[in-house]
Amino acid sequence: MTVKVAAIQFEPTMFRQEENIQALLALCEQAAEQGAKLLVMPEMGVSGYCWQNREEIAPYVDTIPGKTTRRFAALAARYDCYLVLGMPEVDVETGLYYNSAALIGPSGVIGTHRKTHPYISEPKWAANGDKGHAVFETPVGCIAMLICMDIHFIETARLAGVQNADVICHISNWLAERTPAPYWINRAWENDCYLIESNRWGLERGVQFSGGSCVINPDGSIQACTDSGDGIVLGEITPGRGEKAPRVCQRRPEKYLELMNDSYTWNPLDFFNLYQRSSLPDGKVSEIAVGQFTPQHDVQHNLAHIRHLATAAQEKGAEVMVFPEFSLSGPYQGPAQALHLHGAEVAALVQLAVSLKMTLVTGLVEADAGQCFNTAVAVGPAGILGAYRKIHLSEADKTWAIPGDKWVTVDIPCGRMGLLIGEDITFPEAGRILALRGCDLLACPAAMGEPAPGAHGGSEIPHNYPIPRGADKYHWLVPRVRAGENNCYLAWANSYQPGKSLGLSGIFGPDTFAFPRHESLLLDEQGLVTLTMDTSNLDTPYPTNVVRRKDLVAMRQTNGYLPLIKARQEPL
Repeated sequence: MTVKVAAIQFEPTMFRQEENIQALLALCEQAAEQGAKLLVMPEMGVSGYCWQNREEIAPYVDTIPGKTTRRFAALAARYDCYLVLGMPEVDVETGLYYNSAALIGPSGVIGTHRKTHPYISEPKWAANGDKGHAVFETPVGCIAMLICMDIHFIETARLAGVQNADVICHISNWLAERTPAPYWINRAWENDCYLIESNRWGLERGVQFSGGSCVINPDGSIQACTDSGDGIVLGEITPGRGEKAPRVCQRRPEKYLELMNDSYTWNPLDFFNLYQRSSLPDGKVSEIAVGQFTPQHDVQHNLAHIRHLATAAQEKGAEVMVFPEFSLSGPYQGPAQALHLHGAEVAALVQLAVSLKMTLVTGLVEADAGQCFNTAVAVGPAGILGAYRKIHLSEADKTWAIPGDKWVTVDIPCGRMGLLIGEDITFPEAGRILALRGCDLLACPAAMGEPAPGAHGGSEIPHNYPIPRGADKYHWLVPRVRAGENNCYLAWANSYQPGKSLGLSGIFGPDTFAFPRHESLLLDEQGLVTLTMDTSNLDTPYPTNVVRRKDLVAMRQTNGYLPLIKARQEPL
């Protein structure tokens, strides 16, 4: 069964609520007449967004259910459809105001989501949402609702995924970048579900909104979208995917208990120094590098390639270099190929690190006690600094490798570094846990052929410089999103092998919305790139650098995250 859906793009006008409601009803009626059965409208679509305080918005709030939702329920009954409406809500018991989304069906209100992760404007008038993140079963599918800033946080969409959502209805007043935004795409892709994005456009109190309303497929492709102006984006979804979503089914929730920790509630410079243990390394400015090549089934050949690239990186000032998955041993062919961490091959790698005075991260097939692991090892002048065994195995890995059982971080002169491998990057929990441990840098050797990057054709929205507006072949890259959502640098070293792995290695900066982007990208060739990593701090007792401050980690609302550490729920 397929269901026709519609994202409504609309520019509301402040202080003219009745006109906004009439315009939204007209757009919804047009979409319903074209067969849409699930219609999604923008955040605060009935009222406008940029309110200064409770007093200013007070004339425009309403209860849910209330007179506003009844008007949309009448349309839902007339067309036998389902609507997601963004509006300012008042709670009759407390008098508190919320930025809310109402799911409305032919019989009235089905459920409400109150924005849990506020943007800078909500605290002027609204309380944080208190209804958690529910998924609602309807005849058109299992529906989750998120509001704008909610989706910056990996946990909110993941809560939809673990509850078998078919579709995330994301309503927003998104700004400060081209849309469809990489975060939107990532949340659909990593949770194997559809995402219907209804964003507003236009200018309000000097704030330029981005438009870009769209329907996104579970593979991250854009099914349909619009750029600027009021309008209707039609698409289709196929309900019933939720319980079969592989990137959700293959989670390892027993390894995610640290998601419930709030490391950044306190000053991280104090928190990590508590009891004079696990202090963050002193911040500094450093050069880091990634190398991209095709590992062979010949350790000496691979060592020579690593030596060549590392020497070239050291000449550029690099202190740390990350190489692809299996870069030391070559891809798995049999147990005889596996290497021991304390064998001659890793010892040769350590000698290279000593001679270059660098930290090197490589991948290998590791043998230990008769078992094989897909491992990343970090070495430096002091020897082996740490070894990480891949926790999220690929289907190919599962034919020979034992999954790892612990996350690994190492402290080096550049900062705190966490280790990941390949498919770990597809599980948002992995990077988040390392960020919660205070990592400045995520090092991820990889040998992956998907997902392909997502392009953008350019936008007519008049964003202020330096926000880009032109076409971009590499608009969406998963490692870039992982870096920004965790406020970490991410060194992604992918092998390059036509038809098997994409290349596209790179080093990505810790701030998603900093333009021009602070990153270095290597496309479809063997070689290396470098990037300056800054973990330094002004002379204050509190971090002044985003990689140490981790704003997006500090703003998490862990009280609602408990389902993320439990075994997956049965389908609704």
